[in-house]
Amino acid sequence: MISVSMDASAVGGRRGADRVVNRIVRLAAAFVVLALLTTGARPAWSGDRLRLGVNRVNLAWLSSDEQRKILKQIAGSGVGSVRLSLSRPVARSIEAVKIADELGLDILLEIQLTNKSYYPPQAALRSGHGRTWDIHRLSDLDPNLYRRELSASLSAIDAAGGALVAVEPGNEINISPYNGDLHVLARPGAQTARDADGLSDRAAFERGLDTYIEILRITRQTLRSTKHSADAALVSAGLSDMGPELADKLGFERLEASEVIAMLRERGIDQIVDGYGIHIYPGRRSGEAVRSRVLSELRVCGSEGEGKPCWVTEWGIANLDETCPVDDRGRKALIQAAQAGFDTIARAGQLQAAFYYDWDSHDRYSVWRCGGLSPAGALATGTQD
Repeated sequence: MISVSMDASAVGGRRGADRVVNRIVRLAAAFVVLALLTTGARPAWSGDRLRLGVNRVNLAWLSSDEQRKILKQIAGSGVGSVRLSLSRPVARSIEAVKIADELGLDILLEIQLTNKSYYPPQAALRSGHGRTWDIHRLSDLDPNLYRRELSASLSAIDAAGGALVAVEPGNEINISPYNGDLHVLARPGAQTARDADGLSDRAAFERGLDTYIEILRITRQTLRSTKHSADAALVSAGLSDMGPELADKLGFERLEASEVIAMLRERGIDQIVDGYGIHIYPGRRSGEAVRSRVLSELRVCGSEGEGKPCWVTEWGIANLDETCPVDDRGRKALIQAAQAGFDTIARAGQLQAAFYYDWDSHDRYSVWRCGGLSPAGALATGTQD
């Protein structure tokens, strides 16, 4: 465990050396981009316009040695940013954040609102009917408990000198697996809600959104009280792109990201956050279909003066091939198509970041294959030569 405090004027020991080396590597990459731009050349994917990163969630379930091994793989591959989770056990989550910071990685911290410490003991769980998790209702979350727990977590990160680039309270609060105010049908197959009016309990869902706005305010206030993360961007919960047909098949209530963002904007979210979180999984389609899907999902992104830009905190293309060496040709072409869509939105000032899902924990989407970063993974994370 890291116990050495660090301020802006003092970086010590191996931790400081690792951080300096990683910063130098990224600075050198920036000079390469600058050279390309000033000579009229342009990278195939304009990663200079976006913060590119990778997801590695649930590190809290691993030992410190396992956490360090994975995070060293990420940093050693040239990836600059990583999305991590603050989940139970919280102390292990914080340890992963400290290691990532020590290695010079920029950190987007997702705060899992399913953490039972944020809810009163008497709050009942909504049933997932054995098809997804039994979880609390967002409308039951206690803002005072959330403030207390979040303050303790951010203080522990701050005391170790850890700096967060961004914080994302919540995950996919527009689908029932992550928001107990949305129902899981007892039997899948029936048509689920197509809009808020069709929800089983719209009033509860809206109370949950009111609570969520308060959570965002508390998060902003708590960040400002820190020394090293006071200027971190605040990003709203990454919203799922699950379609109605899949929702019917699974029996999950869900709402379109655009409708939920509109409901949150009515509640003043634009005065609190720096960006809207969005998730995109375009599936294995043709390149043009993938690009069109990206453009469609990101139509909710705003720009200065009208809404907020998006942060794509999860996106991914599956590769079912498990052979070594990995054959990533098909996925690489689709990733290029997705990035063409990202590039269009980024050029309009409506997209600030894209974090690929996932590093190594999901067989279909992982980019750490056969002992190294796959060709498609290098492209997705901006580390391709």
